[in-house]
Amino acid sequence: MKKFVTSLLAVCMLLALAVPACALEYTFDEDEQDGYGKPTSVEPVVTADGGAQKNEDVSKNAALIPPGFGTPTSNTLNTGEYLTPNLAPNAMPATGATINGDFVVVFPPDMSGLSAESVPADLSAGSTMVPGSAEVTVTTPEATSSGYTEVTEDMYYKNGSLGTLEIPAINLKVGIFEGTDASTLKLGAGHFEESSIWDGNAAFAAHNRGTNAYFGKIHTLELGDRITLTTKLGTRTYEVTSVSKVSETDRSALAASQSNVITLYTCVRDERDFRWCVIGQEIV
Repeated sequence: MKKFVTSLLAVCMLLALAVPACALEYTFDEDEQDGYGKPTSVEPVVTADGGAQKNEDVSKNAALIPPGFGTPTSNTLNTGEYLTPNLAPNAMPATGATINGDFVVVFPPDMSGLSAESVPADLSAGSTMVPGSAEVTVTTPEATSSGYTEVTEDMYYKNGSLGTLEIPAINLKVGIFEGTDASTLKLGAGHFEESSIWDGNAAFAAHNRGTNAYFGKIHTLELGDRITLTTKLGTRTYEVTSVSKVSETDRSALAASQSNVITLYTCVRDERDFRWCVIGQEIV
């Protein structure tokens, strides 16, 4: 009997091993999150300061081919050749058109060496046509100045300021004070001591955040917005011609100018290596 039971168990084991193995079947419920991972050619950028994006050219016009690996400038910001040099933001092709965000800025073409008879009427009037766009007229100031006005003691008001800046587009009216150190910027906008206070290039700086964020919205200014400078020498109104993000070390906009311009600098939120730079031309 014991042998029979043993034989029966052995037969059962053999039969169990002879049954073909089958894979278990699983069923997964499909994730119905519409749009998740959906490919798109548009990636909207939401910036922390709510508006900086519109003043940045993120198209291929501003794209740089990075320097080669191991080259001296391989780790330097904003270096390399433009992917499309003729469309680069700082390029000035034959028509004089450059792209600044959503705007087209037109510079008068170089007509030096041409006789009056050979200059088309529309160009001699100070306007150029950009293909596919409306006509944009650029007025070149006729009046020039000494290019520099020094700050003297008689220019100060009783409150210690040198005057005021007004920018209606961002609802700003702020006093201006000499210097750009931390204590001065607590009072209002600071005047770059190396720049002019009236004729030529008058340059100012202010904070972009905190309780003294007087220039916190200058990056949202658009071409044509007005800036008014008032000092004891008078009142001058400028029209915004450029809004750009520049390197922290780029101080080229502080250069002296024979025409009357105004330059505003402030930091870029959360980007310590960059500055917002706004330039305005006197309205004549």
